[in-house]
Amino acid sequence: MKKNWLLFSLLLIMLFSSSCSVLQWRKSDQEIQETFRSSKINSEISYFKVDSLDLAVRIQEVKSDTKEINLVFLHGAPSSLSTWEGYLTDTALSRSATMYALDRPGYGYTNFGKEIASVNEQAKLFSSILKKKGLDNIIVVGSSYGGPIAARVAVLNPDVKGVVMISPAIDPSIEKDFWASRFTQWKLTRWMVPTAYRVAGDEKTIHAKELLLIKDDWGKLSIPVVHIHGESDSIVPYDNIYFSKNNFQNIELISVPEKGHEISYKNTELVIPSILKLIDQIEGVD
Repeated sequence: MKKNWLLFSLLLIMLFSSSCSVLQWRKSDQEIQETFRSSKINSEISYFKVDSLDLAVRIQEVKSDTKEINLVFLHGAPSSLSTWEGYLTDTALSRSATMYALDRPGYGYTNFGKEIASVNEQAKLFSSILKKKGLDNIIVVGSSYGGPIAARVAVLNPDVKGVVMISPAIDPSIEKDFWASRFTQWKLTRWMVPTAYRVAGDEKTIHAKELLLIKDDWGKLSIPVVHIHGESDSIVPYDNIYFSKNNFQNIELISVPEKGHEISYKNTELVIPSILKLIDQIEGVD
């Protein structure tokens, strides 16, 4: 029995050690820019320094010289800004808005492994960055864990004119507890887990409490909010869509049959039309 346990432990160590090199969900600046150059798309990558937090947030920008709408993309967990590649390379979006994708703290190349787990603190950080960059007419797009952060940015920043949440984990009462995430919290196993997953586990541990703290603020938003959710989502329950229906003033609900949690990056063709529609709606108001 002892021999079998040791063998199992060694296999786990080998698995997680190899995963550390391939499961970090991030691309380097050079890898990203090579992709965009091959697509003949002008892309800029910069790092926005926040001295008070000893933090540098990586931002990728695809400019539109003719449009005043600014799209800001916030990823889920674990992930990074490169998950938005299908959006930043989309010609219809690039004709309609300037686009920004950001690495959230702890992911990608924004202080990798050193997270800010609080939804509100992340939203305050992003709102501050958008203000300091002088952006207005903003639509914030967030997927999964990034969904409620996107909506929270809108609560804090009056220059946000619309929000798109894709498969958002926003209802604190049905926040799922994944047994595997406990490996990120136990000292015995935490060191074996790839860095991006440790960050995701730390966020997951307090997510329901964080959502409860800001639950009553969603009703303050009068701007249009779009919630897109796959009906077969096994990661973030589809029932989150009912929470949005009951808590946002100006909400559009889009159910996607026979699709799971991956729609934000695997099914961009199902999401981009909703973003374009929201852009037209906001431009019509202006």
